[in-house]
Amino acid sequence: MTQPQGALLVGSVNYDDAEKTMRTAAEVLGDRLRRIPDGEVGKRFHWIMFQPDVLGQAEGIERVGEQPIPFGAGLDARPLRIADGVDAAPIQLPSLGYADAAISSYSVFSRLRESGDVPQGVRFQVSLPTPVAVVSSFFSGEDRAAIEPVYAEALLRELARILDAIPHGDLAIQWDVASELGIIERASGYGKTMEAWWEGDPFDGLVARLVSLVDAVPTGVEAGVHLCYGDAGERHFIEPTDAGPLVRYANAVIAASTRRLDWLHLPVPIDRDDDAYFAPLAQLAPVAELYLGLVHREDGAEGARRRIAAASRFVTDYGVATECGIGRAPRGTTEAILHTHAEVAAAW
Repeated sequence: MTQPQGALLVGSVNYDDAEKTMRTAAEVLGDRLRRIPDGEVGKRFHWIMFQPDVLGQAEGIERVGEQPIPFGAGLDARPLRIADGVDAAPIQLPSLGYADAAISSYSVFSRLRESGDVPQGVRFQVSLPTPVAVVSSFFSGEDRAAIEPVYAEALLRELARILDAIPHGDLAIQWDVASELGIIERASGYGKTMEAWWEGDPFDGLVARLVSLVDAVPTGVEAGVHLCYGDAGERHFIEPTDAGPLVRYANAVIAASTRRLDWLHLPVPIDRDDDAYFAPLAQLAPVAELYLGLVHREDGAEGARRRIAAASRFVTDYGVATECGIGRAPRGTTEAILHTHAEVAAAW
């Protein structure tokens, strides 16, 4: 059986602050990690759920409904709409919050590296959502096509600020890709039907959109992609039949990108340790680093090893991860999950 090499922390980690995340990750996983995130602490705890509060501040964008819909951490989950009679193109969105968080956390990362608490050579990982995720989650109807380029431009401004503030040799950018899989699968997720809002083949549109994000990361900065089937209450919006759609999407993006993809992360459902799920991985295009999300809180190292045994019949030279971030796992379980990563992954 192939021995997996290394581990990836997908993004969110259920600690209260970035320093705790980085210290603990470095202590438990050491040289099994090539990148360390800040844990997506604070308002980013619920992934993109803080974005409506940000976007709702823009002139020309309104919240749908008169009463806030509480979503924990003081967030208001009401969706968004473009105000009647407003042209979306000139709308000026405020800072989305991602650059501010990255710059703040990088200062912690640098200090911990200087003190030796974070190993030399490890990069600082910043995870960003795709415009498809935010637009599909919080807008509806014709507003989606109108607001998408506005939001995409704002997100690229966030990326530019991150690139200006953080040395490129220290930085790794991960694009978090979840809603796209819902569109590919023609699934119904989180109470909404995930449908494309652009003309032409939906798959081609999704490939082009993700390629543009990957290619926006300059050479010298690492670029990675995390594909995901959702993590609402540690459940998917659809249970995939096999890894085929993941492989098809990843292969198309790798082929169309003008730069190298430094790592790719693919999820593995907890109940899949069968050949049928993993067989499509034999057709995966070469990628610098592959991580399989086969570590699960519920069955620890024993379950991970079952899934490793199945995966290794079709793919070699991969590292381990969870399916999604562990920020929303039950409090008190985080360190055990990190130790499971360490137990099943050899050093690089």
